[in-house]
Amino acid sequence: MTEPLVLASRSPQRKAILEQLGIGFVVKPANVDESTKGDPRSLVIENALKKARAVVGGLVLGADTEVHLDGRVFGKPGNEEEAQLLLRRLSGRTHEVWGGIALVTADGEERTASAVTRVRFRSLEPPLLSWYLASGEWRDRAGGYAIQGRGAAFVESIDGDFWNVVGLPVPRLLDLAPGLLQTAQSHQ
Repeated sequence: MTEPLVLASRSPQRKAILEQLGIGFVVKPANVDESTKGDPRSLVIENALKKARAVVGGLVLGADTEVHLDGRVFGKPGNEEEAQLLLRRLSGRTHEVWGGIALVTADGEERTASAVTRVRFRSLEPPLLSWYLASGEWRDRAGGYAIQGRGAAFVESIDGDFWNVVGLPVPRLLDLAPGLLQTAQSHQ
């Protein structure tokens, strides 16, 4: 691959994961309306494809992350009140974090994958919840928390890919494009 990967996302978490892996990339955020209803697996793949298709480049990566609980998909809370309601709903329970990725090549070939990680929250007592909400970390986060940040204080256990919860299912990405790591080594 001569051109770097094109990341169709503004997500600082996705950028950090690719940087940590040593994968060369450029950022060209997609401006699309994301779907918010439906089966979580189909939803994250559909949103990832919309993002990847909206950006012109060599190999374009679109990604989406959603939280699923009680038959409902939860994206990013719009304000602190919504974040508080969502986090209370997740308190003391296990929810699913669905990640979808799509790779679109310059010749239009599309490859998709998804991952699910089960996250168990401890019971969120009011002081802990207030501390977190005051941090503002809930903003622009699927499910209203960041597992790699202060939101780690909520997590009792996870079953599955940690990086999926952060925002990019690394094993699925490498299944779709195993050459990305070879490219990373050649750029060092």
